[in-house]
Amino acid sequence: MNDPGPSLRDRVEQLLLWRVWERLLEIEFVDRSVALAGKAFVSFFPLVIVVAAFVPEGVRESIVTTLIDRLGLAGEALDATRGAFASSSDIREATGVLGLVLTVFFATSFTTALQRVYLRAWRRPTAPRGGAYWRGAVWLAAQLGCMAALGAIRGVLHGDVGATVFLVVTVATTSGLWWFSAWFFLLGEVRSRVLFPTGLVTSLLMTVFVLSATIWMPQVVTNNEEQFGVFGIALALVTWFSSASICILVGACVGPVLAEDAGPIGAFILGRDPSALTVGARAPLPPPQREITLRDAFRGPADR
Repeated sequence: MNDPGPSLRDRVEQLLLWRVWERLLEIEFVDRSVALAGKAFVSFFPLVIVVAAFVPEGVRESIVTTLIDRLGLAGEALDATRGAFASSSDIREATGVLGLVLTVFFATSFTTALQRVYLRAWRRPTAPRGGAYWRGAVWLAAQLGCMAALGAIRGVLHGDVGATVFLVVTVATTSGLWWFSAWFFLLGEVRSRVLFPTGLVTSLLMTVFVLSATIWMPQVVTNNEEQFGVFGIALALVTWFSSASICILVGACVGPVLAEDAGPIGAFILGRDPSALTVGARAPLPPPQREITLRDAFRGPADR
């Protein structure tokens, strides 16, 4: 008898894209993206406004420029965002140093959720609780520094050539940021070489998404504002953060899938060392013991 060979389903399940999809289901990407978006909106976004009030005017303007460009804001949403940063003296007086520290403290809820994404994507044990706050503060400082640097660079690049150069610089800079983010939140237990695809893929996805947001975001903000007022602008921002979170989750899942590939891609990613983990790293968690379905994308901690 002739061997029929592998079925179509078997072939599809061997594709890297399919394995990335399975890993996204495993980490419950819909629930994770909503959690990330919500915490970004209520903690990270206010943090940017408060911290910007305490930095020199030039740095503040660079941060605002990057924020507005990446959000794709226009019209009243743009005016409202600039207005929030314009009253820096009022914010400093109302917040104070203690308020700044507390704002950073509360913003670590976002970084903790982000760290959980990387840990689950790589099937790593839970991070020790003691380092959550200082790691969150370090990452937030790196993120704000990246925003300030990109805003400053954009201010000196003009015309079509400048736009092209700025795009390349943005991809390179944000690739480094997300590369560092994955290594940092994985506690250095995954080799930095293995995490390079995570940084690059996250940066490319975010860049494409940000470019697309300049097209659709102004209209979404306008429509929402006309229908719901200021609350509509908030809904538009949450939509943006939710979509950006998906980019982060995909980038997080690409890393382990490529590292686990038994073919040439996995060999190239790992290099001479067959292990993705550093020496002395804790043992990874086992893979799921049951078949993962689409329902798992919507599961949360309460459903497990």
